[in-house]
Amino acid sequence: MLTKRVIPCLDVHDGKVTRGVQFGRAEEGGLRNVGDPVELALRYNDQGADEMVFFDITASAHGRTSMIDVIERTASQCFMPLTVGGGIRATADMHTMLHAGADKISINSSALATPELITAGAERFGSQCIVVSIDAKRVEPDRWEVFSHGGRKPTGLDAVDWAVRAFALGAGEIVLNSIDADGTKAGYDLTITRRISEAVGVPVVASGGAGKLEHMVDVLGEGKADAVLAASIFHFGEYTVGDVKQFLAQHGIPVRLPEVVTR
Repeated sequence: MLTKRVIPCLDVHDGKVTRGVQFGRAEEGGLRNVGDPVELALRYNDQGADEMVFFDITASAHGRTSMIDVIERTASQCFMPLTVGGGIRATADMHTMLHAGADKISINSSALATPELITAGAERFGSQCIVVSIDAKRVEPDRWEVFSHGGRKPTGLDAVDWAVRAFALGAGEIVLNSIDADGTKAGYDLTITRRISEAVGVPVVASGGAGKLEHMVDVLGEGKADAVLAASIFHFGEYTVGDVKQFLAQHGIPVRLPEVVTR
C-alpha cells in the first residue's frame, strides 16, 4: 500500500510567509506574517515532511525574483520535493522554477484560462511535474464550483468535471482547496474530496480546513485523499509533521515515519 503524504504549505508574499483565512488577501489586510520561507522549509524538512508547497501570492516581477531566490536557497538545503505555484502562465515560467530547484509546478487560474498549458507542460517536463490546483466552493447543496484568481472569480465550472478534464489533459496530481474550509480549522471537505479522488486516476491532495489531527485521518480515510496539505497548524506550532505522522500511523494509515533531525 502506498504511503500517504503530509505536506506543509507556505504562502509567500514579498519574500515572507503569510497566512490568511478563507483566501484573505494582502490588499484587504487579510494576511498575517508568519516568517522566513527558507527557515520554515528547513524546519519542516527536519520534521520529516514528504513534500513542501510554495505559493507565490505576489503578483509582481519583484515577487517572482524573490520566489526564485527562495526556491534556490531551499533546494540547496532540503531533500524533500518542492512544488511551486503562483503566476505560472507559460512553459517558460515552469522551466524557470524547475531550473531553480522545484520538482513540480502547480497551476490554477492559468490552467483555467489556457487548458492547453496543462498538456504543454506535461509533454515538455512530464506529467509528474504538473499539478493542477483547484479552488472549489459549495454553491448548491450538492454542487461545488471552481473559482479562479485566488478564489475571487466564479468560473461556472463544476469542480469534479474540471478535475476530470485536467487529468485527461495531462495533470499528474490534483490539489483540491476548499474555499469554505480554508483557514477555518474546522476540517476538510470530505464529500468533494472523495468525489474527485474517485473520479481521477492521479493522486489528490486535500487542502483547506486542517485544525485537528482527526481531520487528517478523516480526509485520508473517508475522503480518499492521497495526501494532506496544511499551513496554520504547522506554522503556529500546534503540531509538528512528526505529530501528524505518528497519529496517522496509530490509526492505521500508512506513512513514512520521519527520523527527527536536530540542527
